Amino acid sequence: MKAEAAEIERKHEVLREEIEDAASTVGMLWPVHSFVTSNPLSGLEDRSFHEAVERAEELFGANGYPDSKTLEKAWREGRIQPEVLERKTSEHGYEHIDGTPKEKFETLLDRVEQRGDTSLDQPREWDEVDAVITKWLSVFLDQGRAEWDMPSRQKGFYDAWREVAGYDPEVPDAASSELPDYPLEAVADVVSNLSPQRRRDVFESQFASLPGWASFIRWRVKRGDGWQSEMPVTLPGYMAVRLALVDAFDAPPVPEGWEGSKATEGVPPEGVLTETWEESYRESLVEAVSSEADKEDEEGGDPLAKMVFCIDTRSEIIRRHIEDAGPYETHGFAGFFGVPIRYEGYDDKVSVDAHPPILESRHHVENQPCGHDHSHAKEEHDRWSKLAKTAGGVLKKLKTNATTPFALVEKGGLGYGLAMATRTVAPDRLYAAARSVSGHVPDENDFCEPTVDANGDESEDGLPYGMTLEEKVRYAESAFESMGWDSFPRLVVFVGHGSHTTNNPFDSSLDCGACAANPGGPNARVFASICNDDEVRAELAQRGFGIPDDTLFVAAEHNTTTDEITIYDSDVPESHQDDIEKLRSDLAEAREGAAEERADSLGADGTEGRREVERRAADWAETQPEWGLAGNASFVVGPRRLTEDLDLDGRAFLHSYDWENDPDGDALEGILLGPMVVTQWINSQYYFASVDNSAYGSGSKVTQNPVGNVGVYQGNGGDVMSGLPSESLYASYEEPYHQPLRISVVVHAPAENVVSILKENKAVASLVENGWLNISVVDPQRGNEVVTSLLKQQTASV
Repeated sequence: MKAEAAEIERKHEVLREEIEDAASTVGMLWPVHSFVTSNPLSGLEDRSFHEAVERAEELFGANGYPDSKTLEKAWREGRIQPEVLERKTSEHGYEHIDGTPKEKFETLLDRVEQRGDTSLDQPREWDEVDAVITKWLSVFLDQGRAEWDMPSRQKGFYDAWREVAGYDPEVPDAASSELPDYPLEAVADVVSNLSPQRRRDVFESQFASLPGWASFIRWRVKRGDGWQSEMPVTLPGYMAVRLALVDAFDAPPVPEGWEGSKATEGVPPEGVLTETWEESYRESLVEAVSSEADKEDEEGGDPLAKMVFCIDTRSEIIRRHIEDAGPYETHGFAGFFGVPIRYEGYDDKVSVDAHPPILESRHHVENQPCGHDHSHAKEEHDRWSKLAKTAGGVLKKLKTNATTPFALVEKGGLGYGLAMATRTVAPDRLYAAARSVSGHVPDENDFCEPTVDANGDESEDGLPYGMTLEEKVRYAESAFESMGWDSFPRLVVFVGHGSHTTNNPFDSSLDCGACAANPGGPNARVFASICNDDEVRAELAQRGFGIPDDTLFVAAEHNTTTDEITIYDSDVPESHQDDIEKLRSDLAEAREGAAEERADSLGADGTEGRREVERRAADWAETQPEWGLAGNASFVVGPRRLTEDLDLDGRAFLHSYDWENDPDGDALEGILLGPMVVTQWINSQYYFASVDNSAYGSGSKVTQNPVGNVGVYQGNGGDVMSGLPSESLYASYEEPYHQPLRISVVVHAPAENVVSILKENKAVASLVENGWLNISVVDPQRGNEVVTSLLKQQTASV
C-alpha cells in the first residue's frame, strides 16, 4: 500500500511540474492597480524572437509584427534606410529579390499584404467552458471590489468552486458532483492515459484559451501576497476545474487541429522589414552617441544643483528643459535608487514592494510622524483625512446598499449633476481648485519621515525595519560610483516620479516602473535620508567620497502628466532656503517648456502647454492623459555628456555611468542585470500591445469595464485583458503613435567588460542571443569605436 501511495504521489508531482511548465507560455499579469509592464511572451524568451512570435501565433492567434500600413508609413517617413534593407534581405535569404531598395521594399510589402492578418481564429469548442469559468474566476479572485463575497474562498479556488458549482444552473451536475477531493486527482482522471507530449498539448491549450486569467493566476501564485495566503488559487486547481467543465460539456481536451510547437520556417517578410526599421534607428542613435563621445569634455562651472532622475523615457524631456533653465547637472538612475524596500505610507493599510519585480524586498520602511515640531500639521492632516474617509465610507454604503441608491439619487441628484458638469466642462479649473484646497491641507510628508534606521525588529512580513549603517553606506556608495561622482554641490536632488490621472484604471501603468508601478517619491525620500545621515557621510569619506558639510540632499517627485516637480522641503534648513527657492523658480520655467512639448505630442496646441496637461490630468473623459512610455526604443548607458546635446524625443531610457570609476565592471553588471532587463520588459509590452492590441493589449478604454480590482474586461465578461489600452499606443484608431521596435541598448564602456558580464550571466546573454534586445558598445579604449556581435568569439566592428 505504501509503495502504491508513493507511486501515485510521484505521478501527481510529475503532473504538477508539467502543468506549471505549460503555464509558463502565458507569462505573468500583475493586477491593474499595480500594473507592471512586462513581456507578455516572457515564457518564450528561451526561443529566438521570431520563433517566439510564431509560437505565440499558434497559441493565442496573435500577430507579432507591425502591419503593412505601419511599415509603409515608416518607409515613407524615411525611418527605414535603403542600405540597411539591402543587408537584411541578404541576411535572411531574400537576396533573390531584384531591383532597387525601394522596389525590394515594395516586393516585401506586397508579400506582407498577401499574407494578410496572420492571427488565427481561437477554437470555439470551449466557449461554454470559458463563459462559466471566467464568471467564477472573477468573483473568487476579486480584491476587495465586490460587496458580496463568494462563499468559502478561504478553502481555495478548487474546493470553493466544488461547493458552489451545484447552485449554478449553467454548470452540468457531473462537473462538480463527481470531483475527487484533490485537484491533481481530478487532472489525473482526464490525462493519465495520455502521452507526455499530449498532456503538454492539453495543458498548453487550456491555459492559452484564457491567457489573461491564467497569467494573473501565475502572478498571484508566485507573488504569494495576502490575498493568496487568505484565498489561495493554484495552477493545478484551475486546470482541474477547467478539465471538469470540458468533460461535463463533452468538449475535447485539445482543440481540433491543435499542433504543438513547430519548427520556424525562417523570418517572414514583415519580420525582415521590422528588423530593418530597428537597425536603421539603432545605427542613427549609435552614430550620434559615438560622435558626442569623440568631443572634448568641456569644463564648466559648478552646478547650482545635481538632480538625479529615474531612467524613465519621460525624464529625458524634463531634463533637457531643466538644463536649459540654468546651470544644473542632471543624471539618470533607476527610480528606486538601488534600495529594495517594502514601503508603507502613513495613510496606507498595506505595504507595497517599491522596487523592480526582478528583485526581492530587503527592508521594511514606514512613513512615520517625526516629532513635536510637526504635531500641528499631523493633527490637521488627520482631521481632514478622517473626514474624507468617513464621508467616502458613508457615500459608498449609500451607493451600494440594496435599498438606498434610489433615495440617494433623488436627494442628491442636483449636486451630482453639477459635479458631473464641472468635471466635464471645466476639468482644468477643477484641477486648479483641487490643488488650491490640497495646498491648505498638510500632506503626510510634511510631518512624517521614512524609518530608514534599523531597530533590530522585523515586520509582519519578516523583513527587518530599516537598514544598518553598513547597508546604507553600501547603497550610497554604489549609486555614486555608478554615476561617476567625485564632487557634490550645495544641493543634490533625488527625483522620483508618479502621475496624476482621473477615472483611469491603468493609472498605475504611468507610475514608476522601477518602483513596481508605484510613485517614486517615497524612494527618493528614503535615499535622501540615507545620504543626509552624518554617520553615512563619515563612512563615505573614508571610501573616497568627501561630501562637503554644506551639501544637502533633498527629495522630490516629478508628475509626468503635468511636468510639475514637487520638492519635499519640510526639513530644509534656513541656510538652504534661497537655493530651494531658486531651484523651484527654474523648475517652474522648465515645466512650461516640457508641458508645451508634451501637449504638442498629444496633438494639442503646444502654446496651451501647462493648461492643456492639467486639463488632461483632471478630465474624467480623457482617454489620453499622457503617452506614458510610448515611443520607447533605446537604453543609453553612459555619462550625460553623450546625450545632453541630443534631442532624443523622449524615446530613450538614460542611465548615468562612468566606466573609469568602475574598473572591475561591477556597477555596469548591476545596470545590465537590473535596469536593462526592466527596460526590455517595458519595451516588449509596448511592442506587442501595439502590433496586436486585442491579443496583447486591452482594447479601447471606452469599452472597458474594470473587474475585481484585478484588471479589465472588454464588454461585460470573458478573459481579463492582459496589456495596455489602445489609447496608450495609438493617436487615433488607425494612427499608431508608438513605433514598435525592440529595444536598442548603447553602452559606453570597454567592450571586454560587457562581453565578460554577458558570458557570466547566461539569462541576460540569452536575451541578446535570441534577439529580444540588441547591445552596441561605444568603446572608449578603442577610440570610441562601435562594437557589436558581443557574443561571438571575435567582436566585430560596424
